Amino acid sequence: MTTYNEIKGDVVERVASDPTNPSDGDIWYNTTTGVLKGYVNIGGAWASGGNLNTGRGYLSGCGTQNAGLAFGGNPPTGATEEYDGTSWTEQNDLNTARRQLGGTGIQTAALAFGGTSGYPLVRAQTEEYDGTSWTEQNDLSQARYAIGGAGTQTATVAWGGSTTPADTGQTSTEEYDGTSWTAGGALNTGRYATGSAGTLTAALAFGGRDPSPANTATEEYNGTSWTTVPATLNTARHSLKGFGTTSDALAFGGEFQPPGAAVVNTEQYNGSTWTTVSSLATVKKGMAPGGNTSAGFAAGGGPPAASLVGTEEWNDPSFTTQTLTTS
Repeated sequence: MTTYNEIKGDVVERVASDPTNPSDGDIWYNTTTGVLKGYVNIGGAWASGGNLNTGRGYLSGCGTQNAGLAFGGNPPTGATEEYDGTSWTEQNDLNTARRQLGGTGIQTAALAFGGTSGYPLVRAQTEEYDGTSWTEQNDLSQARYAIGGAGTQTATVAWGGSTTPADTGQTSTEEYDGTSWTAGGALNTGRYATGSAGTLTAALAFGGRDPSPANTATEEYNGTSWTTVPATLNTARHSLKGFGTTSDALAFGGEFQPPGAAVVNTEQYNGSTWTTVSSLATVKKGMAPGGNTSAGFAAGGGPPAASLVGTEEWNDPSFTTQTLTTS
């Protein structure tokens, strides 16, 4: 026997106020406002998170959205903070204060390398974080700042960067095994201030300066050599940040060169192409990144003349209540 629902479909619930905890695909009629509403997936989007205790730009970061780490920054500092998905807590400082340093790993096992303490103090220092304090390790073979990097505390690849105030992009790559750095394959395009994603044996470098203007090139590293891929960023920029893998990465923020303004642009990489997606809420460059394309964060950073405290959280999918009809 045919039922009413089979003939007419499900009944739309009538409520006086929007539900506080809807599920994907829920639809209801709000009798107070007289509109039909639904809870829908809008894809990836940025939302506001907790503020850093110390606002700064050109810092580094790692970890996850609910267990993140931010360290270093400008003016040169060793400040280190941990994120629990809601708020930031101050921890023990780096031994060497610096900005534009590289960072990889997780909140309880992080790696910091390179950077500058202000010209002409370009740094080669490497430090490991155990969730409480930083310990000095063997230096990079080449001191440099604005260096890219991907991996874990015991398996990291670091690339590019600059060695002098002249901002000359480097091609050299180094690999860290938890004890020392050794030479890896050279970048095809020497540059600094690139975006980074991936692991030691599957890394992604994108954007940057070489020394000018801003770059769109994307290269993949397989643990031995770099390959330039056909896909290029839609927005040329440097001092951008990223996270993810070689088949699913996010690039966000950064600076045009010219005209030198921080941007909100966000792009997602699927292993073949870059696609522009939801923008950051605030223009920024040189942030502390962490997480992946499902759940990540971008903390601090700044326009050219400011240091920001804000954190934005990336979630994909992201859901929102939308008005479907007013009649």
